[in-house]
Amino acid sequence: MRIPLFPLDVVLFPGTALPLHIFEERYREMVGECLKEDKPFGVVRADGEKMAIVGCTAKIVRVVERYSDGRLDILCEGMRRFEIEGLDESRKFLQADVEFFEDEGAGSTRPDREDCAALHFATLQMAGIELPPMHLDLNAPVAFQLADALPSDLAFKQQLLATRSDAERTTRLREFYNEVLPRLQLGKDDAARAGRAPRAGHGGGFPIH
Repeated sequence: MRIPLFPLDVVLFPGTALPLHIFEERYREMVGECLKEDKPFGVVRADGEKMAIVGCTAKIVRVVERYSDGRLDILCEGMRRFEIEGLDESRKFLQADVEFFEDEGAGSTRPDREDCAALHFATLQMAGIELPPMHLDLNAPVAFQLADALPSDLAFKQQLLATRSDAERTTRLREFYNEVLPRLQLGKDDAARAGRAPRAGHGGGFPIH
């Protein structure tokens, strides 16, 4: 299947929101076409000259604002993951031939999801990060929702996006939290001893090693 492609320095997960400000002419054309034909476009992480192979389609939920000069503010939602098989540069915006994929094998168990969610909120609390309230249905996979809320390395998020097992993705998140939490606690203890406010890694994110 051929879809319009929007390379961005973000990782979009299924079921998560993505607000975008569209100002370049080529992407105004792309978004206008997607709105007219009610079709999604693909979001794929681009870091400089490098572009990931795995991305996620974005459905335009609504146009938040239209500006007189043609710019747009839109709200999108992540839908389906895909793997790029080929690129088409025949139009102003990039297109790609993609193959969609879903998770394989057994999913995560509810106890694992509960543990993962508890570690997630403990990590954010320890890091001093306040986020809007999150509704989690622990009877269904939650790894994408949790990963989306993490201010962590995009490379780690890209790995989670490409993982084809919810059980494995949940395990990797739990391992991440269990690795980061002791370091955050150590940093908090060191800061308390030094009489200063703790810092949550570089630029407010979590360190990835």
